Amino acid sequence: MTSNEQSGSGNGQNRTYSSSLRFWHWANAIVITGSLLTVLINSTLLKGWTLATFISGELKKSGVTVTDDVARSVSHGLRDRVWDFHVYFGYGIIALLLFRLVTEFAGLTDKKLSRKIADYYRQYKSGQNKLIARGELFVKSLYAIFYLILIIMAITGLCLVFEDDVPALHKMHFIREIHEFSMYLVLGFLFLHIAGVYLAERKDKPGIVSDMINGGSKKQDKQ
Repeated sequence: MTSNEQSGSGNGQNRTYSSSLRFWHWANAIVITGSLLTVLINSTLLKGWTLATFISGELKKSGVTVTDDVARSVSHGLRDRVWDFHVYFGYGIIALLLFRLVTEFAGLTDKKLSRKIADYYRQYKSGQNKLIARGELFVKSLYAIFYLILIIMAITGLCLVFEDDVPALHKMHFIREIHEFSMYLVLGFLFLHIAGVYLAERKDKPGIVSDMINGGSKKQDKQ
């Protein structure tokens, strides 16, 4: 999910992505998409009373009559099953987040996100490639904020999963609100990310998607 690595000379681009970063990027895309889909399904197709009414109506067409309580129980069971998958995807997000943090702290110094933010900040303050540095600093800072949001979402998600085992968590209703708000922030970031990649492909960074798949290479600009 990182942006291109610009060479200092301006005569070429060195846009490479390590195998670990590419694995994290696409695996993270899959589990976050899966997590968001479970929320979408439960809030639309499996929505509370609407689903119970549908189940009762369909059974009645088949000559089976059930009480409202039974219909609600069945719908509740289906929703719980979908939430189980939501939890599994959540564990996947946590595992990938830990993997990303390990690669960040154990990786090469010049490849670390924190190092890149510091470098672009120094370039911006010194006036060196100020326009490019400002854009890259903005993008890298967004990624740092995204990781922070994932950490918050992971922690609050774990609290919700284990709230039945920790009575004190039942009283902290704000945890669910924070978790749900974090989800909307992640969704917003995804829209920004996709829009940014689309614009980059059409303007100054063609091939950025394929580079995230095959690793990229050093490319010389045609003059």
